[in-house]
Amino acid sequence: MIVILQSEIDQTSPEYQQLIEYFSNKPNITTRVHQEIGATQKLTEVYLVGDTASLDKNEIESLPGVERVVRVSEEYRIIGRHRDESRPTGFEYNGVYFSQDTLQIFAGLCAVDNREHVELMMKALQDHGQVCTRMGAYKPRTSPYSFQGHGKACLPWVFELAGKYGIKVIAMEVTHDSHVDEVREALEQTGQPTGVMLQIGTRNTQNFELLKIVGRQLEFPVLFKRGFGIDLEESLNAAEYLASEGNRKIIFALRGMKSNLGDPHRNFVDFAQVPVVKRLTRMPVCIDPSHSVGSRDQAPDGMLDIMHVTAQGIIAGANMVLVDFHPAPDKALVDGPQALTLDELPYFLEDVAIAREAYEKRRGLCRRFTGGQ
Repeated sequence: MIVILQSEIDQTSPEYQQLIEYFSNKPNITTRVHQEIGATQKLTEVYLVGDTASLDKNEIESLPGVERVVRVSEEYRIIGRHRDESRPTGFEYNGVYFSQDTLQIFAGLCAVDNREHVELMMKALQDHGQVCTRMGAYKPRTSPYSFQGHGKACLPWVFELAGKYGIKVIAMEVTHDSHVDEVREALEQTGQPTGVMLQIGTRNTQNFELLKIVGRQLEFPVLFKRGFGIDLEESLNAAEYLASEGNRKIIFALRGMKSNLGDPHRNFVDFAQVPVVKRLTRMPVCIDPSHSVGSRDQAPDGMLDIMHVTAQGIIAGANMVLVDFHPAPDKALVDGPQALTLDELPYFLEDVAIAREAYEKRRGLCRRFTGGQ
């Protein structure tokens, strides 16, 4: 059960103290307090854990300082929607807004290789009005002999170039808690020229200790990738680890499932679950067409499979696209065969705009048909 307090009530208010005392007298009930920080106000929420079925919802809503009460319908208490449309589904970070109604494109290098390629990529993004990118400094690989990324050595010049070309948010995977410190230190060293969204990769979806550590820091938002070998419910509960530690700025990424049923694609594309995640949770949803498809194969109509699956995810309501580009794919150190070229960037962005327009038209049609419900 979630008790949402009135906007003017915080942990210093007498109403809050009375409320906590009220719950302390209830048997088998413990409380956890979280805060929702929006653009104009900060809301305090009290999470009740234990025998909440015995509590009277109407009685609690009548207590001083309480705005409303939401009964939790899923195990993921914090990120869950729980059939409550009033709780926020988005957040702002470094001037970029992410929500279940927006769409942001993160085109960039799967793995940072050299300064020249990073600068070419960021300049191309600036030329086409983009302020977000992906840059892999830490790369977990299947083989211990494969390129693992340049790590903290590349962070200062990657961040400096981002500032030079107006990039506001970089999606960057971390695989160890020390990486979070390295990112923070490099940003401070370079004067905070950009922002970073910490990415939890599919291999670390159930690395619960890493999730707790990343969840405790509130400085960086988190892009959480679905586990490639577990079901959706397990992945959503894993994302709850982040939120339960305090970080609510989470985007959930669909990146394909590890299954031969998806052949010849690299993974079985799971973008039909975009609306499912949006219905069950308050998280914006990202799609990763590059790692889902894993090639530059094209259909008889001339369009790349990556373009087709991107459109499928966007028409289903995706809020973010994580996609691989490279100035020279044949020289890329990771996933070159699936990377799009800089010449294809304007084509990709225009195709995305077409798909987004189709989604908006479909949503408008639905509202007319249902009378705006």
